[in-house]
Amino acid sequence: MQKMTILCTGKLKEKFYLDAVAEYVKRLSRFCKLEIIELPEERLPEDPSPAQIEAALSKEADAVRAKLPNGCLVIAMCVEGRERSSEELARYLADSAAQGASHIVFLIGSSFGMHESLKRQAALRLSMSPMTFPHHLLRVMLLEQIYRAYQINAGSRYHK
Repeated sequence: MQKMTILCTGKLKEKFYLDAVAEYVKRLSRFCKLEIIELPEERLPEDPSPAQIEAALSKEADAVRAKLPNGCLVIAMCVEGRERSSEELARYLADSAAQGASHIVFLIGSSFGMHESLKRQAALRLSMSPMTFPHHLLRVMLLEQIYRAYQINAGSRYHK
């Protein structure tokens, strides 16, 4: 069974989103071994300077890299990434598994984004949309798309 990790910078607190995440974790348990890792977001002042943001993103990137398993396939969620349809994501995940990717890690950055070094390390930079979404909503949307991808690959009627 393929292993899937969602590695997020920032904590999910709202019950609505926690419930939605729990539902997709349950649904995905048929298809993969899913782990969600939350790392703390660096605290910044109200109006941080570019240097303060860069320092925080660098420190967050170090924490993320410390949690990345050896040999995993990294997908960075970022607005400048490539948009893919649900079918294209399903095909990418299936092709990755066929090529031996037994552990896929999706990275979700903090409210200030993700350090460029992590984006460069990723096999794929993926964007859900050119729009900006709150990180807690993106987490739910990503889980739904991963579930949809497995359903597409299984030939299910879930994806209409």
